[in-house]
Amino acid sequence: QVQLVESGGGLVQPGGSLRLSCLVSQRKMTNYDMSWYRQAPGKERELVASITSSGTSTRYADSVKGRFTISRDTAKNTLYLQMNSLKHEDTATYYCKAVYTGFAGNQYDHWGQGTQVTVSS
Repeated sequence: QVQLVESGGGLVQPGGSLRLSCLVSQRKMTNYDMSWYRQAPGKERELVASITSSGTSTRYADSVKGRFTISRDTAKNTLYLQMNSLKHEDTATYYCKAVYTGFAGNQYDHWGQGTQVTVSS
């Protein structure tokens, strides 16, 4: 069973930067499509950024394009989210997600416990 542990959240001023990390254990991350989601109080969880298991394709929510960058270090089995030019509206709990697709096309989702990001002056 893959395990995901996020870190790197915290309090940052508007315009600042943070880098989130998601350590993947028990399985190689190259077997999974990986993504970052976030959920603000009273709102639904939303996709922020994703990267395919091959690492060749990334996707971003319109609200973070040009400010956030998803990347991975397969040697460290770690997923990252570099967040620049942070805004108040980026305040949320950020979750790492891993999706395994089986040979029959069935998918298995795995989530981390989340890390809090607060953007405030």
